Amino acid sequence: MQTNSFSLPYKLLLTSALATTLLVTGCNQTQSDVNGTDDQATQDIELLNVSYDVSRDFYKEYNPLFIKDYKSKNPAIELAINQSHGGSSRQALSVANGLQADVVTLNQASDMNLLVEKGLVSANWQQALPNNAIPYTSTMVLLVRTGNPKNISDWQDLARNDIKVVMPNPKISGTARYAFLGAYGYGLQHFKETTQNPAQTNSYMKNLLANVVTYDNGARAATTSFTQRGLGDVLITTENEAHLAASKHAKGKVEIIYPSYSIKINNPVAVNKVVTDKKGNTEAANDYLKGLWDKPAQELMAKMYLRPSDSQILAAHQDVLPPIKTFEPVAVFGSWQQIMAEFFVDGRVFDQLATIKQ
Repeated sequence: MQTNSFSLPYKLLLTSALATTLLVTGCNQTQSDVNGTDDQATQDIELLNVSYDVSRDFYKEYNPLFIKDYKSKNPAIELAINQSHGGSSRQALSVANGLQADVVTLNQASDMNLLVEKGLVSANWQQALPNNAIPYTSTMVLLVRTGNPKNISDWQDLARNDIKVVMPNPKISGTARYAFLGAYGYGLQHFKETTQNPAQTNSYMKNLLANVVTYDNGARAATTSFTQRGLGDVLITTENEAHLAASKHAKGKVEIIYPSYSIKINNPVAVNKVVTDKKGNTEAANDYLKGLWDKPAQELMAKMYLRPSDSQILAAHQDVLPPIKTFEPVAVFGSWQQIMAEFFVDGRVFDQLATIKQ
């Protein structure tokens, strides 16, 4: 869900009926010592995690896990964690425009780089946490109707004339960019191997994008269009979102197709020190992100169909997170700055290839 009232002060943002609906986990009421022996009030800390669309289920589970651990180490502190979710790039822009995020947990390095340029996130954010500040990864898969009635087996099937595709909008959604780049990277590899002519990729992508029946605002909205509104034959989405749909949101109605070659999705996290230093929350915000590398959190990631950075935990969950051949977008297309300039700014490759069926 996307915040629209970015200019409001933070407290008003949380209370306004027009602001983003935030999931609140924990209590932030100031309390006195329950025995009445200490009249010093406990300290309140409230964190806002501004995140991308389909991470909401994981953080809904992680937040109380972290709060319990944090409270055991800091009994005098009452901690509350609020969530805000939407398309990754739109969320990053919201923070750049004033949304008072204590931490940002996004799905694209270019979105984090925007916040570095704005002076909100430290330039060395990748060195501040393990694994270049990537607690988990994901990949793009294909979600089809039960029984796979259109016999979709790989990316190339999405370019057939009889297929209708659902995906988010690459102009505002990081997940959608991974969807586009996953299909494009597959095309480059496929045509290099089969025809020795990677230039055929643009024609294939034009046919695929001509099959898109809706470009939703975010990955969860696209899931809703596919599973609840009944649009399309196939949804291009992240692995974790596909599993959640197949196991919960649309159980028995959809199934997952793993493409032969897909894109690796890195999910960077960082502290917004401008906000946390002002609020005095920097230590708690750092602890919140560092906790993502603790084993309970890494196990939770696997349980929520995210690929934890802990290789042993990932290996233990290969039944639901099978090995898949993936490519790094920066290795194929260049830096994220180059990717954005080449593919997603107005008038570039995506705009040149994309049409919407009426």
